[in-house]
Amino acid sequence: MQRRLTVAVVAALAVVVTGCSSTKPQPQTQDPGSPIEIWIRQAPDSDSHKTLLKLAAAFTEKTKVQTKVVAIFDDFETKLQQQGAQRALPDIVINDTAQLGNMQSQGWLTEVDKGKVTNGDKLSDRAWKAAQGADGKYYAMPFSAQSFLLLVRADWRKKVGLPEPKTWEDLAALGKAFTTGDPDGNGKADTFGFVVPGTTQRGYMSWYASSYVWGNGGDFVEPAGSGKWKPAINNSKSVEAISWLKDQFCANKTVSPGAVNNNTTVSHEVFEKGQAGIYLVGPYVLARFVKSMGSDKIEAIPLPKGPSGGPGTLAEGENVYLMSGSKNVNGQKLFAEFAASVDGQKIGMNKDDPGAIVRLPVNKEVDMSTVRQDPRWKVFQDFYNAAGVYSPSVPNWAPFRQTTADGINAVMANCGSDVRQSMDKLADQLGAELKKQNVLAA
Repeated sequence: MQRRLTVAVVAALAVVVTGCSSTKPQPQTQDPGSPIEIWIRQAPDSDSHKTLLKLAAAFTEKTKVQTKVVAIFDDFETKLQQQGAQRALPDIVINDTAQLGNMQSQGWLTEVDKGKVTNGDKLSDRAWKAAQGADGKYYAMPFSAQSFLLLVRADWRKKVGLPEPKTWEDLAALGKAFTTGDPDGNGKADTFGFVVPGTTQRGYMSWYASSYVWGNGGDFVEPAGSGKWKPAINNSKSVEAISWLKDQFCANKTVSPGAVNNNTTVSHEVFEKGQAGIYLVGPYVLARFVKSMGSDKIEAIPLPKGPSGGPGTLAEGENVYLMSGSKNVNGQKLFAEFAASVDGQKIGMNKDDPGAIVRLPVNKEVDMSTVRQDPRWKVFQDFYNAAGVYSPSVPNWAPFRQTTADGINAVMANCGSDVRQSMDKLADQLGAELKKQNVLAA
């Protein structure tokens, strides 16, 4: 494994300089007995890693195809890029839906013929959409979905005596009460309203803010017909959403300190340790929080629609990507189909226990109530069905997420910033990226 993960700096640079043609693996002589190497972006020996091991073992028992599971969390994308430079990609990568364009543009992905997928019609249309490239073709098998909503300290809300928020005004008021109303009852001014993973790392600030942008009817870019796009981050609805978020940082001062530098690892702990009580997040941490904090302290509430639009919330998840250059193409397909089957989805859901790698099932025949008893999962599922919005299907979303994270983070970090001017500047940057990807509307 060490040999496969080692690459010279010059090879990594070649990826950047020469683009996708330099990293696309060559077709391999097929060997049906070759093990399937499966990568997932999870910490080694974590509960999620162990769930994938169970999934892989069940797959091998059913198909006799051997597997090798590799869990990598730190620098996952960098290491995958290195393998691409070596033309030694794993057979399967389980990765974010938003990474599809980035990987497809480098020639790493094998096209999936949706019509020939066993029981492909049993998978939700919304999930299939997240496996579709900008050219309309499919480059992955849907595997896991999730929506984002508010996990709120139920005991704090009871203490401050406020109802579930139904508007953004209500939500801001709840954040203020959590900040000034001593909701933990310790007599100290040591609590805040909002947990925000606002770092620019991996585009987290954009990732977080997107639910507010879509929840107010705004967008980052919008379709302009004939496969073209135009910037939308500076339209009135988007600016209103970013302005509301800035107010929580600057005017109300209800966001936990250091948020502009925090990633999700730190943010999870901020919520868990009772430093802030409103966390817009996916269901993947629900079981962890229930275990560490107590079930009665956590309630799941859909993000209210904004004053000018909505409802809308970030929908994402993971796809099973069939990587180019495999020695066992049939084994790849069999694994992808098993992962999306009812049996595979149930294993990946891992009941109500920590370590779920299937957050919300993509297979319509899975009855969630028979797998999970916690009713909060259904709140996530219903909000995904009603309001989930996936990232725009531009050729490669990754640079847009990073650029918007940088721009929005700068606004939140500088209370003297002008939101309108900042979003106009950001729109120009998005327009430049659209032009670079040959999809900017004239």
